[in-house]
Amino acid sequence: MPAVVIFTLVVVGLIVAALAFYLTWVVLLLRDIHDTLGKVAFGVRAIAYRTSPLRPVIDEINGNLIPVADALEALVARLRPPAKTKAKAKAKL
Repeated sequence: MPAVVIFTLVVVGLIVAALAFYLTWVVLLLRDIHDTLGKVAFGVRAIAYRTSPLRPVIDEINGNLIPVADALEALVARLRPPAKTKAKAKAKL
């Protein structure tokens, strides 16, 4: 066999070996990511389960705060100066 053919086979073999190495590395990284995502999903489910009893309490608090929010909006509306209309602004000029 000519030297060019042997050289080509060696280069192709090195390229295939490099690709196999990097693909193996990617597989290992993806396995680690999969494990981490599983742990995160488990943690999120645990948080959701442990905070589920809070929903009725939060709804009650929100219901009690509606009159407070309405009173604050009324106070802000009373303290805010009346908006000038465009006609009054032009008349002054």
